[in-house]
Amino acid sequence: MERHNEAFDQETTFHSFTEWLKKQKKSENTIKTYSGVLTQFFEWAEKDFEGHLNAESIQAYLDHLENNQRSAGTIEKHYMALKVYCKYLGQSSLMINIDRKINEQKNDIPEVLTLQEQKTLLKDVEADGNLRNTAMVYIMLHTGVRVSELCDLNDSDLVEKDEKKAIVVRNSKNEVDRVVPLSQEAIQHIDYFLGANEDLRGPLFLSSYGQRITPRSVQYMLKKYHVNPHKLRHTFCQQLIDNGVELQTVSRLAGHKDLNMTKRYVKNKEVDFGQAIDQAFS
Repeated sequence: MERHNEAFDQETTFHSFTEWLKKQKKSENTIKTYSGVLTQFFEWAEKDFEGHLNAESIQAYLDHLENNQRSAGTIEKHYMALKVYCKYLGQSSLMINIDRKINEQKNDIPEVLTLQEQKTLLKDVEADGNLRNTAMVYIMLHTGVRVSELCDLNDSDLVEKDEKKAIVVRNSKNEVDRVVPLSQEAIQHIDYFLGANEDLRGPLFLSSYGQRITPRSVQYMLKKYHVNPHKLRHTFCQQLIDNGVELQTVSRLAGHKDLNMTKRYVKNKEVDFGQAIDQAFS
């Protein structure tokens, strides 16, 4: 009878978790993935951990995945699902010392634009004369914001910090996640856009129907230039790393919750060992 009640409680918690994910604006695919991961975890934990969720069972489960030669992407997916679930339960501390041994994968290196490709993209966007699109591309390329974060920007999120213009990036709860300074070029094209839209209030970027622009609309716009929001975000991070910006700083600017996400860009950087020694000891 007790086990039956536990199963009922778990089913109720899963349902509440799913509803919470919907409120967090997670996609249907993400919700389905997280639900599948949790089902697999609890089925596995039933054998040696009586179905309990704790730091020991989580670590053992991730080790189990690695020992069974599951891919780095799969291990990361299971880790993130468990991390989000623990956050929902108010037990984020369970994940603090969890170690996931991620295997190296060649395709784990983000795809980025070269400097020449960046120049060509910006030139082409500017030539088309759409001030809104030009401002959006500069913001994505020069701040690394996610496309959902771009679409959520309001006119009040353009601020000044330390005498420099910046954008306030908010999370799904409308709380300030980070403040990212703007490049001079980005400021220039935002000003062009605002100058032509002086009555703009609320959403910073609107669709042709006068509604807040959607991620799908931004992705569709970028297809014309053979890029996507992810590639612009990756390019931003890679350029910071290539220019010697510290890993922790890049992580904070990008809004990465896990430093391992930022470390991918270090793998993509060619290192001049001789120059490294000269810089350290000359």
